[in-house]
Amino acid sequence: MSFLEEMVSVVKAHGAINNDFLSRFARGCISGKEFERFAVEFYHFSRHFPLVLCHLLINTSDEDEAANLTKILVSELGDGDSKKRHELLYRDFLRSLNIEPRDIICKPMLNTTRNWIETQLGLYSGKDHFAGLGASFGLENMAIPMWDQLIPGLKKYKEKWFHNMDLTYFTFHRELEDQHEDMMRNTLSIYEGNVLIQESFKNGIKRVLDDEEKFWLGLKC
Repeated sequence: MSFLEEMVSVVKAHGAINNDFLSRFARGCISGKEFERFAVEFYHFSRHFPLVLCHLLINTSDEDEAANLTKILVSELGDGDSKKRHELLYRDFLRSLNIEPRDIICKPMLNTTRNWIETQLGLYSGKDHFAGLGASFGLENMAIPMWDQLIPGLKKYKEKWFHNMDLTYFTFHRELEDQHEDMMRNTLSIYEGNVLIQESFKNGIKRVLDDEEKFWLGLKC
């Protein structure tokens, strides 16, 4: 098994995407309070992520790596169409639930949410650049299994609770994730033969996904 294949396996088996909250979410079994927590707390991640990614981009010295990271960042910002900026699409989702985004920005995050975002910022901007790359690899490669649990659940909650729920943020994001996965796997392939970075890379994956697992479990009521 190559290092790339090993890291993909590590991500896909992690509790960040194999946990009780996401499993219940997909089955339509979370409470209304838990759904509200999800909607609010995930917005904090969505609005901070472009800043997080910028830190990783400005710390890279490899042009091929920078090209892949730039493509992901540009995608997050709408790929030239400001109406498709991902955080803006999330605002549409919130407003379809009668939640005002401005109120969330002024509201304290849960500790588990803050810790997850601060871990991302620390890894992406830290001195160990390869730990940051590992974190980015972990987030991009856990995304498809995450969306594939969130979207079925959201459709159930739309039918049950919020008939006007706008799911564009989630369905649009899901369509892009194959590209984002490929970009991060291309980035790792640049360093495939460099055993010196592997421990840092693994550490970055573990740290960001460990805190993501705590984020999901922190939404339980």
